[in-house]
Amino acid sequence: MIVPLTLLVPEAQAAPATEAEMSLYTRIAAVNVCISRSAKVEFDTAVGIAGETIAQVIQGLHGGLIQQVGTKALTIEEIRRGSTNSAVIGAVEICPKEVPADVVKRVQDAIKQQGAGGARPPAP
Repeated sequence: MIVPLTLLVPEAQAAPATEAEMSLYTRIAAVNVCISRSAKVEFDTAVGIAGETIAQVIQGLHGGLIQQVGTKALTIEEIRRGSTNSAVIGAVEICPKEVPADVVKRVQDAIKQQGAGGARPPAP
């Protein structure tokens, strides 16, 4: 039986995810995408599963709280969007050959724009 992580830690006891924890979660999601892609899983499916996994961890263990984002708990939808984005960005860094070329280009363009003072890609 699978127990949703949201049932494991009461929100009142949840500590915000630290920057180090978020880096770890992002790395796990990216590696998950890379492994899935090498097993011929379709890209959107691989990213969706990796993003949802990390979203559930953040929601379940941290009550949707992320230190870098502030003191307000994020909704599961906000966490999903950020986790999915993080999984894609991480996969581009770790296994770019497993990521569709158009996605690699969009991520690289966004990173260049960020470096030039543009808007930062959304954090999970």
